[in-house]
Formats: sequence, structure tokens, C-alpha cells
Amino acid sequence: MLLTQLKYDLLMFTREIFYMVFTIIVPPVTYLFMGQLFGDATYTGNLNYAETYTPSFILLITFGVVFFAFGFDQVMNRTTGVEKRIILSPVPKRTLLLSNILRSIIITSLGYFLVFFIGMIAYDLSFQPLNFILAFGTFIMLNAALLVISSAIYSLFTSMNGALVFSIVIFQVVMFTGGFTMPIAMMPKFVQVIADFNPVYHMNQLFIAVWNGQLEWNGVTFISIGYILIVTALSLFVLRFGNRLRKSSFKWYPINRDRGGDVRNESFTGH
Repeated sequence: MLLTQLKYDLLMFTREIFYMVFTIIVPPVTYLFMGQLFGDATYTGNLNYAETYTPSFILLITFGVVFFAFGFDQVMNRTTGVEKRIILSPVPKRTLLLSNILRSIIITSLGYFLVFFIGMIAYDLSFQPLNFILAFGTFIMLNAALLVISSAIYSLFTSMNGALVFSIVIFQVVMFTGGFTMPIAMMPKFVQVIADFNPVYHMNQLFIAVWNGQLEWNGVTFISIGYILIVTALSLFVLRFGNRLRKSSFKWYPINRDRGGDVRNESFTGH
């Protein structure tokens, strides 16, 4: 049942042009375009363009997939009544959730290898097996954190239009304050301040360090890890609180009733 649902979810993703453009097309094209402009530059840690921006654009694809195809989908299901119908669906809700998570991991992993191969072909990016494995493990952990954060943020939306506008705006904000376009140190002061509060920026810095084997356990690293953990923990709290409210709002919905029976409020206790 899980495989069938997963195939369906992957098929539906490929049919959503909006998702495909912002998650699979825009980041690799931007990666190539910026390489033509800044390919000869040297960045922090004496890294070249490919060493700095390959992990960055892998993370950007991950962010796009998780926020658009996972988070926004939740709002769409909730506002169109799909979430209520799932309660009566023969497919367990856990299976649907697991399918969505696996879909996100599969698509983001494809993005991981896509950008990596582009880097190897276009910019002679070197392949170091140990760093590659460590980077992929870090990528999975960051993927999990983004899934939690995305789910918490989109659980606050009750309007699909509002969620759509937010998705487009937040993608641009993350692009400029996450270190995906220019080094944050070269940005105006207010952008640097916003970046300090952007968890994706901290993820990006960690991922670049792990990717290139330059991770140092210093104060900056602990601040980034601590901030990501705090944001993830707060997101888990929001999800737990939000799920309780949502369950209470569905209390009237008839889950256990005989076929053809009357629909009554479950809280009704009179006879």
C-alpha cells in the first residue's frame, strides 16, 4: 500500500509545474548562471565556486521541495477538505504521511545528485568518497529538520492563497539571506542581521563545512547547531499543539458509524 501511494505522490509532483519550476529547474539553472559570473572567485576557507555553491544549491533544492511540495500540500489538503476525507479513508493516515516524507527525501536526493553531477561536469568538482558520505548523512538530517519546520509553519495557515504568497516570498527571502546568491558578508547590514535569524543560513554554513571537510567544533558551529535544534524543537511544539486543536475541531466528524446510520455529533450523549 505504501509503494502504491508513493508512486501516486511522485506522479502528482511531476504534474505540478509550479513545484517543478521552483524546486527542480530554478536552482540548477541559477547554479550554472552564477558559475559563469563568479566561477573564478575564491570564497571563505579558500574554497572555489563549486566547493562553496554545490552544497548550497543542493540545500536550496531541499528547501524548495520541502516547503512547496510538503508544507504547501498540507495547507491545500486542509483547505480543500482532503484532510477530513483522509479520516474516513481506507488508507491509514500514517501511510499517507510516510509517503509524503519519502517523496520529499527521494526528490531532494535526486536534486542532490543532479547538482553534484552538474558540478563535476561544468566545474571539475572533485569526488571524495568520505566527504561525500558524511555530506549525504548531514543532508538527510537537515532534510528531517526542514520537514519539521515546514510542517509547523504551514500548520498555521488556513488559506491556500495566503500560503502560496508566503511560499513565493519566503523562497526569495531564503535565497538572499541564506547565502545562496552572494556571501552574506558582502550584503548590507540589515541582510546580515536577518541571516543570523534564518535557520537555513546556519544549515547552509554547516553543510558547506561538512561537504569540504572543514567542519570545526568551535563557537560558531555550536551556535549554528544550537539554533537549528531550538527552531526544530519549537516547531515540534507547534505541531503538537496544533494537532490537538485540529483534532478537537474534527470532533463532530463521524468516524465510527454504521453504514446507512444517522450522522450525529459524537459529543451528543442523550438517548
